[in-house]
Amino acid sequence: MADVPPVVPAAALPTSRLALWSLVLGCLAVALLIVCVGPVFAIPAVVCGHMAFGRIKRSNGLLGGEGMALAGLITGYVSLGLSVILIPLLGAIALPNFVKARHTAQQNACINNLRMIDGAKQSLALEKSKTADDEPTGSELTPYLRMSFNQLRCPEGGTYAIGKIGRLPTCSIPNHRLPAPSGPDFQAETQ
Repeated sequence: MADVPPVVPAAALPTSRLALWSLVLGCLAVALLIVCVGPVFAIPAVVCGHMAFGRIKRSNGLLGGEGMALAGLITGYVSLGLSVILIPLLGAIALPNFVKARHTAQQNACINNLRMIDGAKQSLALEKSKTADDEPTGSELTPYLRMSFNQLRCPEGGTYAIGKIGRLPTCSIPNHRLPAPSGPDFQAETQ
């Protein structure tokens, strides 16, 4: 048997850098789709993929990387397609939750203001020997607050009513109210 000459591997074709970038950007686009920035990487991935295919075709076999360019195009287009569906879907889920969280935070801020007013009323009653039927003014409460009574604002635009010493202060917004404490000395506010 005759000796078979050793097989010399063909010189590796240089890979198109645009094809490599298309693949990298396409993978980043798919990976970052869940945080809604996938399209920022998908569009350059598609552009680089098309440019890489054009350069590889015009090189007459002297430039490689068609597979990378194709993979970059596929991942870029998939990311763009999914972003058309996922980003509005995530927005539809998240927006009502943000609105609810904002409303809850505003309600809690108002209730904290009502607590400060009630604490100031109780401090005033102890210091000035006021009875449960006395109704203090905002200027009487100011020394017992961290700020002027007139600076206290309901975040949703409600107005505060101080009320009598023996009753809880109220806000004009219906759900903004202090929980009624229990005990024989306290009269619950009826609405």
